[in-house]
Amino acid sequence: MIEELLPAAVVAVEAHGDEAAVDGALYPEEQAVIARAVEKRRREFTAVRVCARRAMEKLGVPPQPVLPGERGAPRWPAGLVGSMTHCEGYCAAVLVRAGELASLGIDAEPHDRLPEGVLSSVALPTEERRLYDLGRSRPDVHWDRLLFSAKESVYKAWFPLTGKWLDFLEADIEIFTEPAAQGKALSGGFRAELLVPGPLVNGRRLDAFDGRWTVRRGLVATAVTVPHH
Repeated sequence: MIEELLPAAVVAVEAHGDEAAVDGALYPEEQAVIARAVEKRRREFTAVRVCARRAMEKLGVPPQPVLPGERGAPRWPAGLVGSMTHCEGYCAAVLVRAGELASLGIDAEPHDRLPEGVLSSVALPTEERRLYDLGRSRPDVHWDRLLFSAKESVYKAWFPLTGKWLDFLEADIEIFTEPAAQGKALSGGFRAELLVPGPLVNGRRLDAFDGRWTVRRGLVATAVTVPHH
């Protein structure tokens, strides 16, 4: 699912349902991070790192620990750029060599309405108006959850480039739909206009991030990629 949203150079490994509850071994450094965590957190932490190490193997990189750094962002091996996500019954890790992309971010969420009161805290008035219009044309899609997921992916791509927090209201996201072929999942793209100074990538100031999304198997998935040029 997630690999369809990303360039061919990106390696993606995901697990669905019971696969996401795999009891993969953790490195001692990783075990120390979740020593006092509840069982659900331990299983998610482990499952997504199993995916990450499988992705490393596909790139020919020796498997190694993935420890949380500042604000919980994963610290990847030198020369790699990556992102991880997990939600109930699903997890994924994506990796690419740093020469291919400057940054990337992925997110997956249950395809369901956001809890009451959340949308107003994460969406700009312009975004809420667009969601209303999207909902009129495709009421079968939970556009509020899709917007939330897109903002999560934007942040995950933003943070490694800046080392700074990006508030939900500091990016204005417009979602685009594509005609769904028979038997194919609904998908599309989105553009996030940054409302604060964007990161410098190879001397160029970015003012927007572009991403893609899909809805399938009871999930919403989003991905953002930041090229070097």
